[in-house]
Amino acid sequence: MLLQYPVFSIIIPTYNRPERLATCLESITHLNYPSDRFEVIVVDDGSKVSLDSVVKPFQDTLNLTLLRQTNAGPATARNTGATHAKGKFLAFTDDDCQLDPNWLKNIETHLTEDQPCLLGGKTINALPDNIFSTASQLLIDYLYFYYNTDSNQAQFFASNNFVVPAQIFRQIGKFDTTFPLAAGEDRELCDRWLYRGYLMQYIPEAKVYHAHHLTLRRFWRQHFNYGRGAFHFHQIRAGRGHNKIEVEPWYFYYKLLTYPLSQASLGKSLIISTLFFVSQVANVLGFFREKYDRIWHKLVLSNYV
Repeated sequence: MLLQYPVFSIIIPTYNRPERLATCLESITHLNYPSDRFEVIVVDDGSKVSLDSVVKPFQDTLNLTLLRQTNAGPATARNTGATHAKGKFLAFTDDDCQLDPNWLKNIETHLTEDQPCLLGGKTINALPDNIFSTASQLLIDYLYFYYNTDSNQAQFFASNNFVVPAQIFRQIGKFDTTFPLAAGEDRELCDRWLYRGYLMQYIPEAKVYHAHHLTLRRFWRQHFNYGRGAFHFHQIRAGRGHNKIEVEPWYFYYKLLTYPLSQASLGKSLIISTLFFVSQVANVLGFFREKYDRIWHKLVLSNYV
């Protein structure tokens, strides 16, 4: 299937998750959107097993390209996909997501030619029986509730569900690949997008279903890494001339810990609130771990000068 100028390029970074990638691609075949108006670019970030057998069944129904790179993380993989994309708009999602059939259709209704905008959709937890996955997604829901109160002046989207004009994405420098871990580069891109004077808009009807299986250990590690990424994010902001790091006001944390009470049954909400507290402890420890690692690294280098 030849396609010269699609409207959308759906970009999916993947690493060692062939079964989830197959589920993601299967959901794309059910999109309620003309197949000649979008392409799919899968970027294999150095998986140990070849993905040829995974993508082959879908190449008759999708305009699908498989790219390979040495393992460098999802931010680099997304940039690789964007470099090869032909679409006017880049639609980012992850290999453990399933797209709602009307995903692209609902996004298209909000596209404008005169006012470039980064559009973010709603992510739904696909593993409601996993309390750690539920808490992780509910935490993202709270951040959307807090930062995207006005859907036309949104401030943050996670990279598993947003769409951006390809030309401007390339002009502003794509995803920042200097983050030490896969945590925070989407937050930094949103901040840089707003810093350049562009708008962001939240589209809750553009849904994806996220099947991110977590244990307590993986939940802790996820938020510890978010803390490390947060320190790097603030260092980058400082380089752009922003003021010193500003701690969120007390009511941000009060609303954070009480948010689950309005979203789940009492017993479950108390567990999730506890996990929210655990996530913030992990975040703080990760933040200072990254800070002191940088200080130690500078001290070591200074001894060799």
